[in-house]
Amino acid sequence: MSTPKSSAHPNNNNSVKSLPTAGIIPTEPHTENLPEPSMEEILSALAAQVPSESTEIERLKTWKQDLERLFQFLGDRRVLIAVMEPGTFAMRYANVAFCRLAGWEGTPLVAQSTNGWFAETGISLVELFEECDAKIAEQLYRRHLLHWVFKLFYQIDLDGLRVLDEPVTASVKNATGGEPKFIEFWLGSEQLKITQIDAKIDEFSDIPLNLMSVPEREAWLMQPNQLANLAARLNLDNYRVEGLLLLEGFDVTVQEQIRRLTQLLIDRDSMLRPDKFERIDRCLRSLFNADGTLLMRPDGEHVQILVAKDGQHLQPVLYSMQSLESSHFMKATAANQVWNVPDLRRECRTDCERTLRKMGAQSMLLVPLVVKSVTREGTGLRILGVVGLLCDRANHFNNIDAQHAQELIPAFIAALRQAIQQRFTHIHNIHPAVEWRFAQEAERRSWGLPQETIVFADVHPLYGISDIRGSSDERNRAIQTDLLEQFRLGLAIADAVCQTQTTHLGEQLRLDLLDYIEHLKEKVTVDMEVRAAEYLNERLEVYFDYFVQCGPLVLAAVEAYRAACENEHNCVYGDRTRYDQMLNLIGNKLQETWARWQEKMQQILPHYCDIECTDGMDHMIYVGKAIDPKFSQFHLHSLRYEQLRAICDCGRTVFRLQAESQINMELAHLVLVQNTTIDIFHNENTEKMFDVKGTRDIRYELVKKRIEKAVDKDAQERITQSGMLTVVYSTEDEWEEYQQYLRYLSREGWVEAKVQTGMVESLQGVSGLKFARVRILPEPESIVHVSEVTVVTD
Repeated sequence: MSTPKSSAHPNNNNSVKSLPTAGIIPTEPHTENLPEPSMEEILSALAAQVPSESTEIERLKTWKQDLERLFQFLGDRRVLIAVMEPGTFAMRYANVAFCRLAGWEGTPLVAQSTNGWFAETGISLVELFEECDAKIAEQLYRRHLLHWVFKLFYQIDLDGLRVLDEPVTASVKNATGGEPKFIEFWLGSEQLKITQIDAKIDEFSDIPLNLMSVPEREAWLMQPNQLANLAARLNLDNYRVEGLLLLEGFDVTVQEQIRRLTQLLIDRDSMLRPDKFERIDRCLRSLFNADGTLLMRPDGEHVQILVAKDGQHLQPVLYSMQSLESSHFMKATAANQVWNVPDLRRECRTDCERTLRKMGAQSMLLVPLVVKSVTREGTGLRILGVVGLLCDRANHFNNIDAQHAQELIPAFIAALRQAIQQRFTHIHNIHPAVEWRFAQEAERRSWGLPQETIVFADVHPLYGISDIRGSSDERNRAIQTDLLEQFRLGLAIADAVCQTQTTHLGEQLRLDLLDYIEHLKEKVTVDMEVRAAEYLNERLEVYFDYFVQCGPLVLAAVEAYRAACENEHNCVYGDRTRYDQMLNLIGNKLQETWARWQEKMQQILPHYCDIECTDGMDHMIYVGKAIDPKFSQFHLHSLRYEQLRAICDCGRTVFRLQAESQINMELAHLVLVQNTTIDIFHNENTEKMFDVKGTRDIRYELVKKRIEKAVDKDAQERITQSGMLTVVYSTEDEWEEYQQYLRYLSREGWVEAKVQTGMVESLQGVSGLKFARVRILPEPESIVHVSEVTVVTD
């Protein structure tokens, strides 16, 4: 940086000298009818505190211009104004509003006179603040000095960064030991005179700010903490700062309390934890100057009311919903707005309200928490609860309190919803069709009510599979190819070693590798994948450090081996990579196809659907009145038919991949039919979303697990065949229904008209199953991938 210039003043040399360091202006308490002090009165009062020499009187006269801006705010008693000495922050003068906020009224710290001004000696501004906030104020003062130092001595203008406009929020200690007050204030440093004592001292000599363009410099200065770091460099002992430092601010205690209460409500911990609820209760009573709080929590036909009053948390009391019909609680939720009860003695119609009256409550402010919610009956309003403020004085709460309560409603709702979500943190992406039931249960538990199992009774299951045929064999072939290549690379190393030197151990190693290669050519299983890798590591790779010293021929062979194994698996993984990519491609394309159909199927009727992708894709659909009350047989039959069409489209997706030579695998498709409904429940002890409930539903789960590998009783071949759709059923009613669907599919061009039928050979614990099988037709160019699905409405 360039050498600093000589001393200068931020306000064109219109300097302001420091105020006297002793003495105060005697003042009287501020009243509404008290006239504002004239500038002459102020000068007379100031003159009485300093020597009477004419030079001092002249200095006092110069203050008039600098104090004009200060005194024009006297009429607005909400503005906090104080005059301080720079550096020490010693309070020289403060207006009535500031002294009232600081708790100085009626204390020896303040003298009084008819001019309505309070003045104080011996206290620094930072002494009023909490320790951390005092540091923030000091850092703000340093940034002000940085602004003027750059402007006066380095000719760098920081006006664009608005350093002088930066506000700070700080907590003011309560003189009576109560809750702290909060102020937001600005510093006025325009009247300071700053002189550099030693121009040779340059705190910024290592920073080429003057060599930067203005946009570059501003961008650099705007980096996080950049100004704070520069301000910390200032050597304050090298600057003489004279004049007045002005503080202007506002009491933002209420706004800060609301902000902190909001933050408390929405942080990670549930608002219904006892320790956190006590903190919320304390904040609410402080904000509203209340004597107690209450929380009403609905549960079916009852409500639970908890009251915290006089520092005690009372046991929850249950009331029937009917008993509260004429209560203020129901009026508040019906109006869905903050409800003020000025005098509970005049309107005390229910047992609940009479109980509150006996506890001393005379006025209430009720905050209903009502949200839009998806229920079994559709979208509607749901009452999460009612938060109440209690006061032992009638007519305590006013419109301002109601406005503050209104501001807190979103935070209360967010806190309750978060409490709901935390009850099922082990579940990710709860399906929208059943989310309402999880929310209900979570809400119940959040009120401390006993846990209930989430059950959906009498739902219809729709299960289907798109299975890759021979995927295990394909995987084994990929393993065989990779292992053979890696062992041949290892054999090349052993050959090179034996050519370079005579080594009997090397020769035996070479023969072992040849034997292993012959063994791999015969057959490979999954367990051999691990054993072969261990063999190479223990019998060959362990010698590589020595082999690379045996000459260029061996070195080249080792490097070729290492290059082929340079991947995340640390082995030759070429064919297995291609296999994995093919498997992922099939899974992704099947999911994309199914997702398109699901979007349409959900429009027929909301239902639960879950898919899993391993060697292909399987899906599980549950639909019924327990999930959506609009359910009907027509919805069921529509979804069953759309399920078949969606699976046929999955088959065509595979055909397209094969035609584009992206895969060489075949897929078979199956749908399992069951007319009998089942009960499902959420088992919180497993990672599965739903399990079947009851012994009568176990048969269906057994069939699901074993049907994939079922065989034709007569032909003794798998009932699922490549490129074909197989429908497995038990009863004639089921077959009649699905025979109709197959005819529709043929008419639409999805499948061939020819239907193959047969009996399924008995499975372990399951017998009597039958099947029908049709071939899926490739997609004609005129057919769209996802046909429009008719939306069924009531």
